[in-house]
Amino acid sequence: MDKQTSPLRQRYTFMDFLYYTTLVVVPFFTAFYAISSQSMGWLVFYLILCMAAIAVIYRFYCSHCPHYTREGRTTQCMFFWGVPKFFKPRPGPLSLLDKALAFMAPALLIVFPLYWLFQQPGLLVIFVLSLITFLSTVRRNECRRCIYFDCPVNKTPEELKSHDHAA
Repeated sequence: MDKQTSPLRQRYTFMDFLYYTTLVVVPFFTAFYAISSQSMGWLVFYLILCMAAIAVIYRFYCSHCPHYTREGRTTQCMFFWGVPKFFKPRPGPLSLLDKALAFMAPALLIVFPLYWLFQQPGLLVIFVLSLITFLSTVRRNECRRCIYFDCPVNKTPEELKSHDHAA
């Protein structure tokens, strides 16, 4: 089996990006709606928090990924398409700081809107179910065939990892 027929995810398409973006916007739009129904000020704060968290993830997590470190001036992955590579590529494993920041940034985005979501149980259910759908879809369809073997959540079987290095 050559790299072109490898079961590993070597490249993403724009349709992959659209698919995962569509999945991830549901919990965020639910959070935006819950917060905005009570406070536009907190919504603006949350939007700024989202932008900051995305920048942290892009810098401390994505800059290690093979999809970021390959040729080209923009990223082409399932989460970022056409975004300039603002940061120096840093192939290899994440440091402890990288891991901590890459975990804390999305955790903060999930925890922050809970105050408003608990006040609107229907929106809380949509938020939780859509978040579970997004995370389980990524885990099921991507983590088991990811080419970033140093990722702390990579679930690529060892036989695929060794085959990819030999190819």
